[in-house]
Amino acid sequence: MMAESAAGSKSLVHEGRTEGEIIHGGDLDAARSAFPGAPEPWVDLSTGINPWPYPLPPIPAESWARLPGRAAETALREAAAACYGVPSPDRIAAAGGSQALIQILPRLRRRGTVAVLGPTYAEHAAGWAKAGHRVTGTESLDSCDADVVVVVNPNNPDGRILPPDTLLALAERQAARGGWLVVDEAFAEVTPECSVASETGRPGLVILRSFGKFFGLAGVRLGFLLGGPELVRDARAAVGPWAVSGPALTVATAALSDSAWIAATRRRLAEATARFDARLGGAGVRVAGGTSLFRLIDDPRSAGLYSALGRAGVLVRRFDYRQDWLRLGLPADATAEDRVMVACETLKI
Repeated sequence: MMAESAAGSKSLVHEGRTEGEIIHGGDLDAARSAFPGAPEPWVDLSTGINPWPYPLPPIPAESWARLPGRAAETALREAAAACYGVPSPDRIAAAGGSQALIQILPRLRRRGTVAVLGPTYAEHAAGWAKAGHRVTGTESLDSCDADVVVVVNPNNPDGRILPPDTLLALAERQAARGGWLVVDEAFAEVTPECSVASETGRPGLVILRSFGKFFGLAGVRLGFLLGGPELVRDARAAVGPWAVSGPALTVATAALSDSAWIAATRRRLAEATARFDARLGGAGVRVAGGTSLFRLIDDPRSAGLYSALGRAGVLVRRFDYRQDWLRLGLPADATAEDRVMVACETLKI
């Protein structure tokens, strides 16, 4: 899982490649090219996004015609603070997706050393490296002495969870040496008990949240940085004015404020995950981890299963650093789920 960079330091090969294009899910055009005889429409299970999105509220016509107003952006941050348990909306910066913040954050700190707990989402290592930091991968935090430590919690793709007490102790250790702990909570909505968002503002603690995954609206392109006043100010300056579109402000404010939908969706995802795991297990497929937004298969026959799924018109996520891994999102309905199971049976797993 480790590869030498051009500078000679080690960096994780995760969710793609450290040099060249990073592999992500969702590339249906490439899937159609690779499996031209697959049935349409394709079932895309490669991204770990809620298959039952939040119902869009009415969007005022002026949201499309006018620049977003300050009051609407403030309302969004207030809704996010209440939803995530952040002590104050002033400790939140909004941007056009958590991916944008992953690229911006490394530019808000002087160059230094960065350790990424992996294997995990590749864009973290890539973002810090592109900004001139020395990035290394680590599989343990016990002896980590980097200026910045990055942890995805729950982790993508294996669902590993570090308890809040562990993270807060690490943040305190980082703060004592003038460093940061960056916690990417992109999938934390399904396991809110693992979040440290309520501790936002602690020295050394920086948190990223993603709107689109849990709410099933990745096209909205919205993410949040949670941190102390100085960092939030710098992040807002870096993303610039009108960082979030008017329609996105309307949709996300409504969704983040809908506590009944959020609670019901957590239950729905958990029930669907248990059912899907049972069917996969019945077909001989080993589920090794994940969250209720995606499942990780660990099986030496994963390459064959990937091809069988592709021929069935189902796109899943594979990993160049672990040929025995596949990540599957949740199927939206019985028809999609049956396609997965037919592929498994065809392979006789």
